[in-house]
Amino acid sequence: MPEITEQTSNKSAPPWPDTSIAFLGIDIAPLNLPEALDAIDLMAKKGKFSYVVTPNVDHFVNLYPEIPEARSASFRQAYDAASLTLCDSRVVRALARFAGIELTVVPGSDLTASLFHNRLGQGDKVAIIGGDESLLDDLSRLFPKPTYEQHIPPMGILKKPQAMTDVVDFVSTAEANYILFAIGSPQSEIIAHQCRKSGKCKGVGLCIGASLEFITSAKKRAPLWMQKAGLEWSFRLFSEPSRLWRRYLVEGPRIFKIFLDHNKSGKR
Repeated sequence: MPEITEQTSNKSAPPWPDTSIAFLGIDIAPLNLPEALDAIDLMAKKGKFSYVVTPNVDHFVNLYPEIPEARSASFRQAYDAASLTLCDSRVVRALARFAGIELTVVPGSDLTASLFHNRLGQGDKVAIIGGDESLLDDLSRLFPKPTYEQHIPPMGILKKPQAMTDVVDFVSTAEANYILFAIGSPQSEIIAHQCRKSGKCKGVGLCIGASLEFITSAKKRAPLWMQKAGLEWSFRLFSEPSRLWRRYLVEGPRIFKIFLDHNKSGKR
């Protein structure tokens, strides 16, 4: 049976039942896509900042580095402080099933797309961290009802304290109810955590990876059959081999060792 645990004390109080399913040391909410959107809508209306993380294979590999470093510690802290954690990976779900644990998959790209298509409307304000200069034009054309603001931080932001401070200041002054962190992992999660710790921000943050590029067709997403078969990673690999080969072919397979180590230790 899945292990049901209470939300840990360093998380902000969730606006849904305070239960989660523990897998590989992460407490994952047992919500489907509509339920997750309802929870996010509630979080967007709160006066305090909260944020959503969507663990996939790459995230678990980074949460359990072979050589611990400051960045991986900050990533773990960001995960532990997230208000809502949703499983993004069918590969992770398959591993969980092997251990007798049933996880609900809510892919981050589906979550973002459904947010734009079904939830955002007149009066909503969306702040975007990342993307390029054409992004706002594309989103405004496709989804004209919300208002948008954008901040494009420099590359290597985790090594630039002032750049991180600038993002927190942007989020606090934008006063958006939805904040989309589109600067990749672990940058997005770590800076979302900084926004929460600052006490100056409000709204709900979503760490969304390449989701906006899929929505605007700047990048092509895998066919639905590949998504359902858990093969979306292979489509992305062949689409961007020079950028993603190491993630999927060298680092990603370590998820199996992480899983076996947890099983041997008796941990969830």
